[in-house]
Amino acid sequence: MTITQEAGFCIDLHCHSTASDGALSPEDLVRRAGERGVTHLALTDHDTIAGLKEAGTAAQATGISLVAGTELSCLWRSHTIHIVGLDFDVADKDLNAALERQNDNRWRRARTIAEKLSKLRIDHLVEKATGKAGGDVPGRPHFARVLVEEGAVKDSAQAFKRYLGSGKAGDVKGFWPSLEEVVQWVTRAGGIAVLAHPRKYKLTATKLRALTGDFRQAGGRAIEVSTSGQSSGDLGFLAELCRRENLLASQGSDFHFPGAPWCELGSIMKMPDGLEPVWHHFRQPVGIHPAV
Repeated sequence: MTITQEAGFCIDLHCHSTASDGALSPEDLVRRAGERGVTHLALTDHDTIAGLKEAGTAAQATGISLVAGTELSCLWRSHTIHIVGLDFDVADKDLNAALERQNDNRWRRARTIAEKLSKLRIDHLVEKATGKAGGDVPGRPHFARVLVEEGAVKDSAQAFKRYLGSGKAGDVKGFWPSLEEVVQWVTRAGGIAVLAHPRKYKLTATKLRALTGDFRQAGGRAIEVSTSGQSSGDLGFLAELCRRENLLASQGSDFHFPGAPWCELGSIMKMPDGLEPVWHHFRQPVGIHPAV
């Protein structure tokens, strides 16, 4: 389990439900988080806050403190980057309008993915992927599940390796707003913009430093120092990057489905000492806020 900066807390600020590309409903996800000992949870579904109401009801029943969250896609120098928004006003009209535009972008992207995979000759691919997504906008994991069921590949790993992974036909980019615009959506809604899982973009150290600098200049305030799938070397590098750019430190499992111990709810490597946790700067700070 994660060991946070304050004893007695287990804080997970990045996870997904069926409101986007997760396997569990918001209610079931919150229940599982409680069983895993999580005390503070941010549900960060992709480009939506549709699951927050259900998650909030479940959180009250389980005693978990729920933090408003979402994970927003954007573009930086032609790279698709994800920004986690935390602790914002869920009723903010501008943010909700932006999320509607993102939803439209996701549908356009889904249809384009299907077009790119037309050579597989799978009838009604978008509709079938939408079914896998529970009627919501399908993402690449949902398309992968259809490809498996249709016999185009043997498993999801092969689907990504051949058709959906980085650089493959189904890896569709170009539908997202700029990093600067997305950061402003979050900050204008009173939230904190967090650079999500920086090492997953497979950028060189030089490019990642440039990304982090541009993110901070745009108004971003935190980066995920500790998240799933990282090595101890990644952790140290991101901690130093956090210090260098004078950013707050966040953490999250990036949970999508049960059965994957490397991205289970609450299972996060301990952040290095000497970093300022993002949760100290929530509107209702978690733990003892340091004296200013």
